[in-house]
Amino acid sequence: MRTIGLIGGMSFESSAVYYRQINEMVRDQLGGLSSAEVLMYSVNFAEIVALQKAGRWDDAAARLGDAAHRLQVAGAECVLICTNTMHLIAPEVASRVSVPLIHIIDETAAALKAAGSVKPLLLATRYTMEHGFYAERMAENGVSIMVPGPEDRTITHDIIFNELCAGIIKDESRRKLNAIIERAKAEGADSVILGCTEICLILDPNALILPGFDTTTIHAQAAVDFALADEGVRSSCAA
Repeated sequence: MRTIGLIGGMSFESSAVYYRQINEMVRDQLGGLSSAEVLMYSVNFAEIVALQKAGRWDDAAARLGDAAHRLQVAGAECVLICTNTMHLIAPEVASRVSVPLIHIIDETAAALKAAGSVKPLLLATRYTMEHGFYAERMAENGVSIMVPGPEDRTITHDIIFNELCAGIIKDESRRKLNAIIERAKAEGADSVILGCTEICLILDPNALILPGFDTTTIHAQAAVDFALADEGVRSSCAA
């Protein structure tokens, strides 16, 4: 079994989901008391959020790049950035290691294409919805995404940072997110990307009015596939 390296803590709420899902998937595949070989470097999310708000993405890249390097030195044979937003700096992080960086956008695009989705709605942080890196990477993979309107982007961003990242789950917020999905469906969306690794805490991708694609689960499964592969690496495990 290959060792999985996780850059976590962004937030630790979703990092806990990664850890649980990866181990559950390994147990399901290998049986018995099997669990994954995992290394995690968990950052102080408050420091990362401060860099995001200040637009200091180069400093954030240096911080996560250092975490990736430390994971490799410790024995990680692949690296995952356990958050969608920080894939904005994935190329810089990948440049600090020689092991594969399993890219959450590539893996999600592959899942969308396999399901025949052609117009998914992206629910995510403001950075992910507005900075362009997510849409561009999806387009490179042959997927064109939709994003909510300005007011709905604010609602989604605030729910993520003010509630989900703090472990707060509100029924009213779930209703707001479902209303955003309903509006997107009326505008032609055929599926929903849960494009923040905390959104799975509040929305069940299998209980939406549109097919849901949970990036946390997709990313975790890709890590397990890599860890348990007999040989070679997945084509999307790249910078």
